[in-house]
Amino acid sequence: MPQRVMLEGAGPGAQVPAHLTRVPISLIGTDTDYSDKTVKGKVVRKGPLVSLASDNFILKTVIEEEDSPPKASSQNPSINVVLFGALAEDFSQAVNQGDVVVASGFTVGRSPTFNKDKLHPFNLLLSGDDACVYVSRPLPPPPDPRSPPASKRSSALPAEVSRTKAPKYTYSRLDDLKAGSVVNTYGVVVFFKQPFKSRGTDFCSTLKITDQSNEKIGCTVFCEKLEDHPKVFQVGDIVRLHRVKVQFFNNSMTLVNTFGFSVLAFDGAEGGSMEPRTSSRSFHLDQEDRRTVEELRSWTCSQALLPPVPTTPLSAAQPKTYFDLTCQLLAKAPIDSSCTLLRVWDGTRCAHTLLKVIVEQNVTEGPSSFSKGRESLIASVLVYDNHVESAKQLKPGDFLRIYNLRAIPGSSKVPGRSQSEEEGGDHLLFHLHGGTAYGRGIRVLPENSQDVQELKRVMEAVPEEAEDDFSELNDSLLMEVWSTPPQSPAAETTECSTVRSCGHDTQPVTLSELKRSDPGQVHHVRVQLRSYEPHRLHQALKLYCSKCTKMQDVPDDELVAGLFSEASQDSEPCIFPRWALSGRVLGSGNSPTFPRRSLSVHLSTQLLCEDKTRELIFLMGSTLEETCRLAAGYQNIVPVMSSGGHMTLLDLSAPFLFRGRKRYYGCKRCSEVTVREPSCAEGVELIDEKIVAEALGVQLLQFVLLMKLELQDATDTLDVFLWRDAELFFGVSAEDVAANQEAQNRIRQTMDSLCPVGGSAGERPWMDLCLTAYRAEVEAGQNQTCYQIFQSTVTKPASTPSDGSTVTG
Repeated sequence: MPQRVMLEGAGPGAQVPAHLTRVPISLIGTDTDYSDKTVKGKVVRKGPLVSLASDNFILKTVIEEEDSPPKASSQNPSINVVLFGALAEDFSQAVNQGDVVVASGFTVGRSPTFNKDKLHPFNLLLSGDDACVYVSRPLPPPPDPRSPPASKRSSALPAEVSRTKAPKYTYSRLDDLKAGSVVNTYGVVVFFKQPFKSRGTDFCSTLKITDQSNEKIGCTVFCEKLEDHPKVFQVGDIVRLHRVKVQFFNNSMTLVNTFGFSVLAFDGAEGGSMEPRTSSRSFHLDQEDRRTVEELRSWTCSQALLPPVPTTPLSAAQPKTYFDLTCQLLAKAPIDSSCTLLRVWDGTRCAHTLLKVIVEQNVTEGPSSFSKGRESLIASVLVYDNHVESAKQLKPGDFLRIYNLRAIPGSSKVPGRSQSEEEGGDHLLFHLHGGTAYGRGIRVLPENSQDVQELKRVMEAVPEEAEDDFSELNDSLLMEVWSTPPQSPAAETTECSTVRSCGHDTQPVTLSELKRSDPGQVHHVRVQLRSYEPHRLHQALKLYCSKCTKMQDVPDDELVAGLFSEASQDSEPCIFPRWALSGRVLGSGNSPTFPRRSLSVHLSTQLLCEDKTRELIFLMGSTLEETCRLAAGYQNIVPVMSSGGHMTLLDLSAPFLFRGRKRYYGCKRCSEVTVREPSCAEGVELIDEKIVAEALGVQLLQFVLLMKLELQDATDTLDVFLWRDAELFFGVSAEDVAANQEAQNRIRQTMDSLCPVGGSAGERPWMDLCLTAYRAEVEAGQNQTCYQIFQSTVTKPASTPSDGSTVTG
């Protein structure tokens, strides 16, 4: 890290390079490339040199702009500057308060102390090979030649101090981390999530890394810019983390990025490229770093951490499986506000018929059609919810890796065919569901990556004429669905309205009249939907306890997977109840990520005698993924663990019962858990969730839908709740919504029809609703009049009056 200290009048060689241009402090932001820019200011505050580790330092200083260039704003004339490593050490020794400095090779980050110190909202961060500080100060007055001490002082002051020594970083092994310390470290990635939007302004990404110590440490990175996050492409990649803070959280060590954080990522395969993946223009990589990466690669290979096949090609995709796909984006188009279509290919032909989703040409980005041969190789990928925002950044031609993609089998009617001619179910499309569980997400791969080069070779090997040969096999079987996700082919964008089924004999009122009415009454209104919450409709699904009347969010897969993981690692001895017969079952894993394992199961003696061994099993030591896979072959699965030497349920934040794709939860407040043998009454053939819950002492939670709608008419607006009659309103059960993509799509399309994105009031259909008004206690014991939609159903009539109204029942 070079740092120069020059005096006024020093020779031309000490001057700031001519190609660098100065930028005013007031114009500093995060939307500019500062690689050829400088910032100049007077040092008004200089902090102490802080040692982070051996030969690694940090120093904070404040500089103030003295001579603002013309047209520069007078605001924010001062800014915090944070220096790292050898540059911080040099600065501490050579620079004094009052000196004028010119900084170059810096990056810009948000200032966490802005609200406190009222300085600039951003910091200058100086680290890496390109960071440099030039310092000038007035020459001291000529010394008195008769004063030897003065003469001695003068000769001791150098005309220029220059340091070009590369920084020497110290790296900590993962088993040497101490809570509260700031460290540099290397690690092999064993789990990762692509960056996702946090509740604040930053994106968040998570990693879990290991090294030769076999310690596994989580790492959480918050950065405002996506390009500043670790560029991890697959399990087995190697990361170098600089300036991460060690914290103790949930009884385990975790790493969090701090000031000056930087990260490099490397291919983890032996013989792979040593070119690091980073957005930084300045980083230091010496022979010692290369040796460390090679050592980790060799160790990774010996531990079989790298998956033998990092991704699955389309030619190997099977129905009902999750996999990672490396592909090229050919075109994309929005389906609705929470779904985007990606058309991708990888040069291989899927063994199953592909479902094609057709959208309007004017909304497609990229080619809207291809040759018949090419069409047979193109897969339709529907991305949902939070991934829609990521999809907006993609450009046709990008090379992608899509993580945790699901192959969906199904059937759909081709337009123009009768029901008897409906195609069979041997066709596929692909879904990227919402959320970030299992690392779900999309990553753009650089064109120089080894995976992209291999993908290009495969695609180039498919000649146009060979593609046309494929069309004879696939084209006649290709399913076409017009303007809608294929799991709801009949749900074209139609005019939605509602019908009341309450039977009340009352005249409609306006919203302004309704607001003046007393609570406890039922009202008929004719309104439009102005807005609704939540916009991410999966958040409308709740769990409700009929006993204590409490409502809670449905736990996400990440939390549930963590509970299963903790329970599966508990090797505490267990005394099983007398009625339980113990055995083993082979898990359903079929990939390097989820290998097949032998799992402990316990059966009811009574059910065994009745030859109902698949009716109910108690499963111990399984992961969430293994439990979901086994649920396809057993009627009821109850996950259990050992606690205090006895068999018990997992924490009730996790499902206590799996029935196929459905999961059932219990109330923590009202349940009195005890694992007993379920007893079926005479004549009861089927063991359902209620029988299992009763045997386990669990108060069963009910899936419900809860939404807040803002209604409007010509006179006023009104916030109402849709809850108790939400299932009647949408025509689907909340339990189905929790497990069925088609039910979720139905709600999404209904809301898009009632409240079109970007649509004017004239485009929204009118609804005839029944509302009930009641008093409810809100915050601080205050009572408030609330409104609920009551006995009203969304309808999609074959023909609609010109004003969009529907005859009221």
